[in-house]
Amino acid sequence: MIGPATITGLGSWLPPRTVTNHDLAAAGLETSDEWIRQRTGIAERHVVDPGSATSDLAVRAGQLALKSAGTDDVDLLILATTTPDHPCPATAPDVADRLGQSRIIAFDVSAVCSGFLYALVTASALVGAGQARRALVIGAESFSTLLDPADRTNRAIFGDGAGAVVLEAAPQAGTRRPGALLGIDLASDGSLKDLITVPGGGSRQRSGPQPADPAQNYFRMEGKQVFMKAVTLMADSCRRAVAKAGWELDAVDRVVPHQANQRIIDAVADRLHIDRGKAISNIEKVGNTAAASIPIALADACADGRLRPGHRTVLTAFGGGATWGALALEWPDIDLV
Repeated sequence: MIGPATITGLGSWLPPRTVTNHDLAAAGLETSDEWIRQRTGIAERHVVDPGSATSDLAVRAGQLALKSAGTDDVDLLILATTTPDHPCPATAPDVADRLGQSRIIAFDVSAVCSGFLYALVTASALVGAGQARRALVIGAESFSTLLDPADRTNRAIFGDGAGAVVLEAAPQAGTRRPGALLGIDLASDGSLKDLITVPGGGSRQRSGPQPADPAQNYFRMEGKQVFMKAVTLMADSCRRAVAKAGWELDAVDRVVPHQANQRIIDAVADRLHIDRGKAISNIEKVGNTAAASIPIALADACADGRLRPGHRTVLTAFGGGATWGALALEWPDIDLV
């Protein structure tokens, strides 16, 4: 028998090109650095160059996570993304092959900004069930490719990037090491499906060479409603995950939320009655990277010492679907590269 899966490696990658708030204003959008900072907390974001794709980001983050874990061998790869390289086939098998991991279990998970949590829990369950010894879970997005060039709101919010973790089985059943998922809470509500959408491109609204409305292929979000739902549902999910871990909220050292908007991050902390300083944020420099945002934030916080071994940590997200969730774990001792 094997023990529960634990996180043993971590890595993140951002495309080199940055777009500042001033760049957006200079490009002709009716916006300003002050307007964007006040509403989102974002100063800049990274975006892929033409010719680059989500798989390229995923491979770089995956390589760093594998080096961090001290291994080059996995038998499961799950990629959380809203921006796959193609509608068909899935992107994960290509990423696995480029990482030298052919003929392993590899598939995509689509839960928008909650995708990394869904993928992490799925990988942990498969490792715990003995279907894999070691898993690579990647959140990767090229969200800039979904945005209307004239959309000043969403272009200000979203960026591109990738983050990854390695999960490994504990050597013995009943062995619980730091990095194991202790409290898990996931949920969805399809009645909220219209809050976050890309209407075109699927079987419901098919794309053609000349779609009747090209805007159907761009990302849309009902910002005010998303704000309210995200704050409420993420905070409630955090409470449930913390309770399942057997903790009290005042024992939580760090909350690592999906980097949606600095006001959402602050509001979740306030709703949980947790000091805002415990909520990890890197949104100022990277923007909202959707499914990639939590692992990127984890890597940044580990690198600068905000997240340390032994911290009681809660991860939480809200995304399209609508989907949301939270999970609690004691943060492990990880060597970044």
